[in-house]
This record gives sequence, structure tokens and C-alpha cells, in this order.
Amino acid sequence: MIGKGSWPEPVREEGPEELQVLTQTFNRMSQQVKELLANRTLLLAGISHDLRTPLTQVQLALEMLPDEGGDAELMAGIKRDLATINRLISETMQISLELEKQEQVQTDITNVLDDIIQAARSGGKEIEWVGNRSCMRKLNPLALRRVVTNLLENAIRYGDAKPVKVELECDDSLLTIRIQDQGPGIPADQRESVFRPFYRLEKSRSTTTGGSGLGLAIVRQLADANGWEVNLQPAFRTGTVALITIPRME
Repeated sequence: MIGKGSWPEPVREEGPEELQVLTQTFNRMSQQVKELLANRTLLLAGISHDLRTPLTQVQLALEMLPDEGGDAELMAGIKRDLATINRLISETMQISLELEKQEQVQTDITNVLDDIIQAARSGGKEIEWVGNRSCMRKLNPLALRRVVTNLLENAIRYGDAKPVKVELECDDSLLTIRIQDQGPGIPADQRESVFRPFYRLEKSRSTTTGGSGLGLAIVRQLADANGWEVNLQPAFRTGTVALITIPRME
């Protein structure tokens, strides 16, 4: 339960003295773990925020150097690295907010997916979108956007420049989102490993593709925190299907 982001109510401290001591210890441990996770999120956001100031100063100093510091190619590489660091900091701060914000609101899932897909299409990506009827659910929309965006970016990045398909199925009890690419696929023995931070497949998922190695780890953490399931499955012919399963939460 705790691994899925749900915290149990304190156990009633009653019965024989030995049982009371045990339940007191359990309740205290549960509260300490909850506080530790909250402090971790706050610490992560604080560090990310504090890194911004020196990075901005470095960028300004570089811009003020005459003649690109005497080496235009080197200067371009440094600017690219700084841009990458800034992007990672922005993502870290946003993810901290998404993990901390547990607000559940009525959300039209179709509209959320449509916004994400249209943004990807505006960047020239070819995406087949199946799911045009309204689908209402009470959930955390920030977390949903991050999960879908990361999975869609993954499908585009490793899909061999072929069209990606997004499907939404919605009924009274269950909501499923399928994101399918046509890339080389993921070996069966590594479909869980890729959810670990910084884990990379040797060939198709290298640093040259622009990934940070955190996208799927973030997806799994947000899904667990919200009681959702995210799995990677082989497509019928080639590629990978990312399957998001969201039960109805009353």
C-alpha cells in the first residue's frame, strides 16, 4: 500500500502490552517514513532552485565574452551543456511539484491527451490518435500529463522515425492508455529494468538520442504514487506498447 503512495490509518494501540508496544512502533515508523519522503521532495526542489542562480551567472558571463571566447566550437558545446542542465533542473522542479501535489480533480482524459498529442504534432511528429469521446476521471492531472508526455517522448525518440499510435479506452471501471511505437522493441528480460533510474539499453537507448535516463523512472514513481499501473509490452509485429491502466477512484 505504501509503495503505491497510500498511507494506512494508524493502527489502534490496544490489547496486551506487547501488542500495544508493537503497534506503537509500527505507527511511529510509518510516520517517520512519510516525513522522510516529504523532506526528500522538499530537498530536491530546494537544490534544483539553488542551482539555477550560478548557472544563470555562467550563461551571462559566456554571452559577454568577446569573439565567442576565441573558440566558437568549444563555446557552442558549453552552451549546449548548460541548456541541458537547465532543462534537467526544470524537469526536476516540476516533478517535485507533481509528487507533492496530491489534488484529485475531475479531468477529461481525452482533452489532456489531445493537448499532449497536438503539441507533439506541432513539432512535426506523426501520431495516430484513437479516442475522441469524452472520458471523465477524478485524478491528479499534473501527474497524468507527465506520465503520458514521458512515454510519448520515449516512443517518438526510439520509434525509428515511424508513426506512433495512441489509443484511449474508457469504461465505468477501468481506463487504459496505449502508446505504441514501431522501433526495435525491448528485450523481455529488460522491460522492468528500464524503469530504474539511469538504466539504458545498449544500442537503441544511448546518450546520443538526448534522453536523460530518468524518463521511465519518473513515470513509474508517479504511477505508483497515484495507484496506476504502467507496463511495457511487445507490439504485435515490431516495437513496444506502453500501457497505462487507471482504475476508477471514488
